[in-house]
Amino acid sequence: MKIAENYPLLNTIDLPADLRKLPREELNPVAKELREFLTHSVSLSGGHFSAGLGTVELTVALHYVYDTPKDQLVWDVGHQAYPHKILTGRKESMPTIRTKGGVSAFPKRSESEYDAFGVGHSSTSISAALGMAIAAKNKGEDSRMVAIIGDGSITGGMAFEAMNHAGAIDANLLVILNDNDMAISPNVGAMNNYFTKVISSKTYTSVRNESKKILSNMPGAWEFAKKTEEHLKGMVTPGTLFEELGFNYIGPIDGHDIDMLVDTLKSIKEMSGPIFLHIVTKKGKGYAPAEKNPLAYHGVPAFDPSKDSLPKSKASPHPTYTQVFGQWLCDTAEKDERLLATTPAMREGSGMVEFSERFPTRYFDVAIAEQHAVTLAAGQACQGAKPVVAIYSTFLQRAYDQLLHDVAIQNLDVLFAIDRAGLVGPDGPTHAGNFDYSFLRCVPNMLIMAPADENECRQMLTTGYNYQGPASVRYPRGKGPCTAVNPELTELEIGKAEIRHKGGRMAILAWGSMVTPALDVAKKLGATLINMRFIKPIDADMILEMAKTHDVLVTIEENVLAGGAGSAVNEFLQANKILMPVLNIALPDEYVEQGTREELLSLCGLDSQGILDNIEQFCA
Repeated sequence: MKIAENYPLLNTIDLPADLRKLPREELNPVAKELREFLTHSVSLSGGHFSAGLGTVELTVALHYVYDTPKDQLVWDVGHQAYPHKILTGRKESMPTIRTKGGVSAFPKRSESEYDAFGVGHSSTSISAALGMAIAAKNKGEDSRMVAIIGDGSITGGMAFEAMNHAGAIDANLLVILNDNDMAISPNVGAMNNYFTKVISSKTYTSVRNESKKILSNMPGAWEFAKKTEEHLKGMVTPGTLFEELGFNYIGPIDGHDIDMLVDTLKSIKEMSGPIFLHIVTKKGKGYAPAEKNPLAYHGVPAFDPSKDSLPKSKASPHPTYTQVFGQWLCDTAEKDERLLATTPAMREGSGMVEFSERFPTRYFDVAIAEQHAVTLAAGQACQGAKPVVAIYSTFLQRAYDQLLHDVAIQNLDVLFAIDRAGLVGPDGPTHAGNFDYSFLRCVPNMLIMAPADENECRQMLTTGYNYQGPASVRYPRGKGPCTAVNPELTELEIGKAEIRHKGGRMAILAWGSMVTPALDVAKKLGATLINMRFIKPIDADMILEMAKTHDVLVTIEENVLAGGAGSAVNEFLQANKILMPVLNIALPDEYVEQGTREELLSLCGLDSQGILDNIEQFCA
């Protein structure tokens, strides 16, 4: 896309070095153009939006003050990094973001030297930046590392683990808290900015350091001075916690005041040791609809920026799997007061809005703390509750030890509703749920199910809820084959598959989302199709029957092959000394890049045509 004439300053910036050549008075106009361009480009492509609008001034100031890429910026999660991408050589490619072969939705090391660390999950930036700072110091390099983390991501325990370590080793690290939701906005203003200038100035730092040298020889005086300093700073800044972790706390300051940002960052750049800069921003800043409803504009489809609302999707009579779960959750909670539901900051994405409104005392949003979410549920189960953890497949990976150690070893009654399983599409490999069959199947006591359609999803949720022990139901993003959902709360017989189509020499064993495309193939080839339903326990009787009555077995799953459902079939056949041709069709042993879900299924050979081609090639 050619940059339009109404972006004259932005048109002169291909890389941050170009930005640093501009006189300082041009920075506000640059920020204005950058925000307008961001709005224009995202309106064409869709993508993460409101978070980036809130970090425009910060991004400009960081690249202006720091010598990137020698100095490294680590953006936590990466939702807010679109302005960074625009300033680092990718503005012409922004309309391709999140599409197959296009710009990644998140910072990605292989995409640009300015993307210091690949991200996508939260709370990782401080650990990564600290590691970079340690390695740079070890090599004798004079480079600065900056971690930019949001107020949501800093709720993750990993962020505090990293800060605890950073404060102990006196690393040259700047952590910037981008605060756009905490109730401290009144603290932003002229008086607070004055204190910030004082605290970040060379004079203050020098005086404080010299005072420490002098007073440390007089223990009583030093302890008094230290307590007085902490008390005075605590009166004007909410930084006592970060000071106790070993950081020099600065802020909060207005994250949209570019002059204040530049002054502060320049002062900080001359300081040593771990520093914590607290800025306050407005998510969706500069685009009125996004300011009014930042959640709705967090991730958007293509839209018309001249209108004050996003395009409405056509109403569908068929629910998504997420909506099936949300309805099941409410229906079950009505009948069983023991049900408690937990999410790690994904209420909307997991379909829990209605439940949170109807059953507020039984709903728990633990913020971005997946490990805590799982162990919290384990504790609830110990007291006779029936906990349900709604979590994305990719985020459950973060709580694997808690699932093993706190839930499964104790055989506790916890149901995991695992959304976004398999390929997710535009968000790419950081958000794909391609591994849960494998990492769950090896866990003793675990019940694992995958529905072939919406009605079966509801049945499996009921089955898992009533199961005595840890259970999981994993389902993909979006809709299934649009099967009518029975409103009753009925169970399935555990470990029993079903025959969906009877045929001749070949038997196709399919799980979850692969049943529908496999049915088309089975009909074309005259093969038998089995909806396996259960990954664990697997239906051994059905496998044995198919092996006896067919010449070839084919397994199909939307999970990696290693350790997945097909591997379970192979293990069963080997254990029973059954020798016959078996074709395992699964996701490849690689990270699948971004694109639409349909594009990626086709790329991996998991659509009907790909499955057919794979089988015909095998049989040939």
